[in-house]
Amino acid sequence: MSRVAVPGILKIAFKLLVNDRGKFAALLVGILFAVFLMIMMTSMFAGILKRSSATVLNVGARVWIMDPAVNNVASSIPMPDYVLDAARSIPGVKYAVPLYSSVALVKLHGGTYQAATVIGLDDASLYGRPELLQGNIQDIYGENAFLVVKDAEFSKLGNPGLGSEFEINDHRGKIVGIAHVATSGLFGIPTLYTTYSRAVSYIPSMRFTAAFILVEPKSAADIPRIQQAVARLGYQALTEAQFVQKVSDFYIYQTGLGTNVLLMTIISFAVGLSISAQTFYTFILENLEKFGALKAIGAKGRELILMILFQATFTALTAYGLGVGLATLLMTVARLRLPDYAAEITYLNLALAFVMVLIIAAISSLIGIRKVIRIEPFDIFRG
Repeated sequence: MSRVAVPGILKIAFKLLVNDRGKFAALLVGILFAVFLMIMMTSMFAGILKRSSATVLNVGARVWIMDPAVNNVASSIPMPDYVLDAARSIPGVKYAVPLYSSVALVKLHGGTYQAATVIGLDDASLYGRPELLQGNIQDIYGENAFLVVKDAEFSKLGNPGLGSEFEINDHRGKIVGIAHVATSGLFGIPTLYTTYSRAVSYIPSMRFTAAFILVEPKSAADIPRIQQAVARLGYQALTEAQFVQKVSDFYIYQTGLGTNVLLMTIISFAVGLSISAQTFYTFILENLEKFGALKAIGAKGRELILMILFQATFTALTAYGLGVGLATLLMTVARLRLPDYAAEITYLNLALAFVMVLIIAAISSLIGIRKVIRIEPFDIFRG
């Protein structure tokens, strides 16, 4: 008997797959559910990691000097003034400025209290200032002046407008600008900006007040030299990317967040694998006679294997696309309804889910192949 052409084999495989709509839908749902959960969990994790570095990304400094014990933005350790002077004297430093960062209780007009992150910018340069939606940046030098960030936490301060007043540690504060930042914070509290000197005088601090020192190098080639000089002082200088990575490593390896997301991703993979493998095996059993008939009319073993690989791959990729689409739709709706929702789809999330889907397709194919290659046409026709 002559061999069946490859295009014809694939056409037959496709018809066998979609002919039983119930089984095909079951195959799709199993993998779709796994992809959906994997994308949702890893995207939520990516969004949380990005928000954990919100201050770093929003300020945008090229080099950050900090105490070596600092592992995230919220746990800054103030440094003595001589570190700032030493940083300014390092060859290759264009300029260096201090940054104040702390959490303070804000007393609102109605008498309620709300925690807020207070960022103190260098008085002379205002380096790291946010983009203003309303107001003039020069007004920050006015008496009791603060900028408020309009993000998901903005309403917790009573949706203040220009001229709104509040108290912070028995000091009067006044909103002179409403700002926009690239990334909202992680911890669910609003953000205020003011000058460094005002932040230090308004908020109780330890003997030292500079949480970080922001450095602008003259060129990228000067950064390693600056880092070495800072290390000799007993402190650490990190680029923006290195600091973001350090914060991410802290949340991944030193908190339960990374472990929980990893477990949920593995569970999602296991659920999808078990459902799809079982359903695909049942599909093969129900179509065993058809595979035997194809073998009887001349289809070779490798052509039957090609059919199964095509069926498993087509199902997996279709379910992958539907799963990603469903996850994207749900995230879009969630962002519209829940301003604090932090999930964010990245290329790494998509690649991870894609690799896992390919593994599911490969294992499902293997289970079917082992059954089909043992078929003897004689057994089929005898039955």
